[in-house]
Amino acid sequence: MALQTYSMVRPEHLNHHGFLFGGQLLLWVDEYAWLAAARENPGCRLVTRAMDAIEFHHSVPVGSILRFDVREKQRGKTSIRYEIDVYSELSGTIGENRVFSTVVTFVNVDEAGNKTEICCHYERE
Repeated sequence: MALQTYSMVRPEHLNHHGFLFGGQLLLWVDEYAWLAAARENPGCRLVTRAMDAIEFHHSVPVGSILRFDVREKQRGKTSIRYEIDVYSELSGTIGENRVFSTVVTFVNVDEAGNKTEICCHYERE
């Protein structure tokens, strides 16, 4: 199962140079990866453990439409890793560029915050 969603870059998302603020992109990446994980693992208490390499490939101007592709990459006993690719298309143009990619790791925790086994995953057909 995968999740695909979109966001539009608005003026409040820009840094002091007039391009998408990296922190805003990371917020969206973490949020959308968590949404995919939560939907595929109902009943789990998933928290972000790590995000692999953070490297921005292209500047993203205001008005760009971002497409987020989120896919499960690996499942362990207490953690799940999701691969995220982000593509940018400037409104009114044809084609898109990959502007960011990473892998986010979530761990399942109990009420006390201790790692616990993932036993509540979505059954794939």
